[in-house]
Amino acid sequence: MVHAAVVVAGALIIDRITGDPHTRLHPVALLGRFIGWWGSPHRIPIPLQRCAGTVLCLVTASLFAAPFLLVQVYLSGIAYLVAAPFLLKACIGWRSLEDHMSAVIGALESGVEGGREQVRMVVSRDTSSLSHELVLSAAYESMAENLVDSIISPLFYFAIGGLAGAAFFRAVNTMDAMLGYRDERERIGWCAARLDDLLNYIPARIAGLLILAYFGLCGRFRQSYAVLRRDARRRPGINGGIPMAAIAGGVGIRFEKPGRYVIGEPEHTLEKAGGEIIRAVRAVALIFSLIVMAALFLL
Repeated sequence: MVHAAVVVAGALIIDRITGDPHTRLHPVALLGRFIGWWGSPHRIPIPLQRCAGTVLCLVTASLFAAPFLLVQVYLSGIAYLVAAPFLLKACIGWRSLEDHMSAVIGALESGVEGGREQVRMVVSRDTSSLSHELVLSAAYESMAENLVDSIISPLFYFAIGGLAGAAFFRAVNTMDAMLGYRDERERIGWCAARLDDLLNYIPARIAGLLILAYFGLCGRFRQSYAVLRRDARRRPGINGGIPMAAIAGGVGIRFEKPGRYVIGEPEHTLEKAGGEIIRAVRAVALIFSLIVMAALFLL
């Protein structure tokens, strides 16, 4: 298991150096094109969509995980230590969260319309009428939620299932991001959405505990815990509201999706407190990464 700890460290270093390469040959880009092909509702008759979506979800996740499993089973020694960090890096996206946030902030400097255009790339809501503060809210909400999706969960499933575990999670999470909506995709994306909820259930709660611990060290435990208890369920879904509410309370800001939910109290504006959100996400990601590496090393 010492090799596994080295792989985690290597993957995180690669992620911090390279970010998310924009290439059509990236494994997740290939996965996305495949999901986009079968996930178009018009391809499957409505009465068959839920059944077909369930089968295709499981088949897609298994196919995506298969090459990772082959490396996990058949490579060893130096060959494994060279290949595995790059494969695990394909399943995580720590730096990409910060890159997307920087892009939104940079776009807002030239006007709110630029910010709306940029944030549309990372959220599913209608951004056409969002104010400056609501654009920042959408972006920071995405960052808080994706602390689980892009860092905690992939590392959690690597720790318990190796490369194949991380890859299976990444495939399910990608399908949920593309198909898990209450529109014409609802039936075909039903399995992906439910499975994503299930897989994120434990990691989201681990993230919540670590966020509380971080803000405890910052002297903001009480505020973080109060908002977590009060507001975590305001956001639809059983997982995403946990990191969002804990961070909102700890930093003292408000997340808002107009007409849907409000989380936290606006002690500070998001423009003023955004740096603290980024620091909290970094700290929790680092703490969990060190916990995983230590556990793998000791085992």
